[in-house]
Amino acid sequence: MGGPARSTGEAGDQHIPRLTIGEVLAVLRDDFPDVTISKIRYLESEDLVHPQRTPSGYRKFSRADVSRLRYVLTAQRDHYLPLRVIKDHLEALDRGEPVPDSSGPAAVPPRAPGNDDGEAAPLTPDQFARAAGLEPDQLAACVQFGLLATDAEGRHPVADLAVARAAAGLARHGIEPRHLRVYRTGVEREAGLVEQLVAPVLRARSEEARTRATEKLRELAGLSAQLHTALLEARLRELLRP
Repeated sequence: MGGPARSTGEAGDQHIPRLTIGEVLAVLRDDFPDVTISKIRYLESEDLVHPQRTPSGYRKFSRADVSRLRYVLTAQRDHYLPLRVIKDHLEALDRGEPVPDSSGPAAVPPRAPGNDDGEAAPLTPDQFARAAGLEPDQLAACVQFGLLATDAEGRHPVADLAVARAAAGLARHGIEPRHLRVYRTGVEREAGLVEQLVAPVLRARSEEARTRATEKLRELAGLSAQLHTALLEARLRELLRP
């Protein structure tokens, strides 16, 4: 996180707590327009950043704390990593060890021209099909059967590439998009269950409550995917039994 200090004095300066939480917010806002004071407080409560406290209880952040926050926010925004994985990464870095290979995020697509919120530009069908490894007719079938959607101009969001690439891989094994509707149906049911758990909190007016609900949503999504994978693997292992 951040470049190495050039001297012992500079390294020490990185850890001097000088910034208030408002000043930290101002530093981060250019790169992370959606970050809020509640978000920073939440990340502290999750033990991802450790600002010092003044005798009167005010938080004071160092430059190293700000670098740590940048790491967390980038990992969430660009690589969709859950906080527990990010925490593992930070702990490894704190020990001087390499980041675990488990997350292995793909390269981040370029931003849309004039888009400062970190969202990559949507792709035309041809661009999207090439990036996903799909034939044009396969991409059309994915849209037809509800696996993918387009915007008003017929373009595809880059975030959907993970779905498209999975569909392309399955197609190479003879599983066509029309066979994948069962996945879509299952996901809709899982999403409905998760929505019941977090919807009341998402409707809260408190910004801090919404931040916590958003993190809970990420965690539930990860656990749901983990359960699905484990159940599928257990079922498929039965096929290998004599």
